[in-house]
Amino acid sequence: MTPAQLLIDCFGRVREGALAAIDGLTEEQLTHRVTPDANPIAWLVWHAYRVQDDHVADVAGLQQVWAARGFIEFFDLDLDEDDTGYGHTSAQVGKVVASAELLARYIEAVHDQTVTWIAGLDEDDLDRVVDTSWDPPVTLGARLVSVVNDDTQHVGQAAYARGLLTA
Repeated sequence: MTPAQLLIDCFGRVREGALAAIDGLTEEQLTHRVTPDANPIAWLVWHAYRVQDDHVADVAGLQQVWAARGFIEFFDLDLDEDDTGYGHTSAQVGKVVASAELLARYIEAVHDQTVTWIAGLDEDDLDRVVDTSWDPPVTLGARLVSVVNDDTQHVGQAAYARGLLTA
């Protein structure tokens, strides 16, 4: 297995988990908060894929799927175009309302762009420094693993919230 194949498998597992977390849920269920300030499933999945979209597009030199494929208009959120959900207040979290179908379309589009780009990487590419603002500087490999880790945590939270809804 090559490093690219390993990363593609990781991102594929994130995709499967995200789709399972939203499958068959209504907008009401997707936006349900288990406590008044808890992050609902829709926000958790949207945020995971906004971060993946943002971070992968940045290191790949690509345009984000969010704007390039019209998802910013499809979601019609009262948020800035470059908003990924990082640091959202409870009120901002509440603005993320979407159907399972729309979330799934965004998941698939981001996943497709991510794995298509990763498929072209070779082992040496992963050592390329992509962010010098950290000590030590961040390599492409570290950035991609970080995205997988962040996505996995948020998708796991969404799966947990789904379990609370359907218990």
